[in-house]
Amino acid sequence: MGKRDDLIAQYADDLKNKCGTTPDMDLLTKVTIGCGPAIYNADAATVAASQEHELETVKNNFLIKKLGLPDGPDLMDGINKAVEVYGKSERNKYRVVVYYMLTKHFGKESVYG
Repeated sequence: MGKRDDLIAQYADDLKNKCGTTPDMDLLTKVTIGCGPAIYNADAATVAASQEHELETVKNNFLIKKLGLPDGPDLMDGINKAVEVYGKSERNKYRVVVYYMLTKHFGKESVYG
């Protein structure tokens, strides 16, 4: 197994044990690939959920640009819900896990089709 496969296994474990959901491994793999080399950078691989500008970046670069969602208050609501499900006290919120949950939350799996 390569490094990416190890990371995907870690993300799947977080989804199961921290978020209480059984991941769609095909979608999780596609979201991981979509994040590109950022998954190998410790800082870029996580979402600093306590920093407002970081959440704005997730909204603008992922929800609006990648998923093609129109801007609105429901986007930040979705992000906050994902952070809450992951656990506010969870220090390392993996970007891939957050993006996966947002993709499912907004029903945009087709983007990765």
